[in-house]
Amino acid sequence: VGFCMLYLLGFDLLTGVFVLTPLAWLDKRPGVTIKGILRNWGLVFTGNFLGALTVAFMMSFIFTYGFSVAPNEIGTKIGHIGEARTLGYAQYGLMGWLTIFIRAMLCNWMVSTGVVGAMISTTVSGKVIAMWMPIMLFFAMTFEHSVVNMFLFPSGLMMGGNFSIVDYLIWNEIPVVLGNLVGGLAFTGLTLYATHIKTGPKRKLA
Repeated sequence: VGFCMLYLLGFDLLTGVFVLTPLAWLDKRPGVTIKGILRNWGLVFTGNFLGALTVAFMMSFIFTYGFSVAPNEIGTKIGHIGEARTLGYAQYGLMGWLTIFIRAMLCNWMVSTGVVGAMISTTVSGKVIAMWMPIMLFFAMTFEHSVVNMFLFPSGLMMGGNFSIVDYLIWNEIPVVLGNLVGGLAFTGLTLYATHIKTGPKRKLA
């Protein structure tokens, strides 16, 4: 639901701009530069992270009555998820890091497909359906989404998860961000661009 509302309201999600902004540069859109793309990614990352952190704090506050009691059952489960998806990968070393990287690639293949599908539709219901199918698939298969994890892992830390900020960054957020970038751009953005650029109408550059 959150992903659908975000795109319907015209906001930016990190995994979406990973796909769309490089295509604008590749298509030689006026004013689009590598520096501008990196700036866009940095701003969207910062905005998404601060937003996710705010929600994580509020949810943790609710589950612990202002951090005055131990987290309830849901809060405890969130903490354990954080442990499993950081230390659980760390025990496999490089192969664990590559596993989470590939899971992130597969995630943004699904999510970015939903984003493109929503852009094709001209009705609210069509946009929701186009986004819902691939996004539900990524949730069902427990792939790794960088922005979801910006909420999940900080909230797990706030509620006593037995892992550190360094564990979160090295064994989750960093490989997930990179995997989301590579997967969404390679599997969705560049494949769609390569297949449609030859058949689309010719456009005069400004």
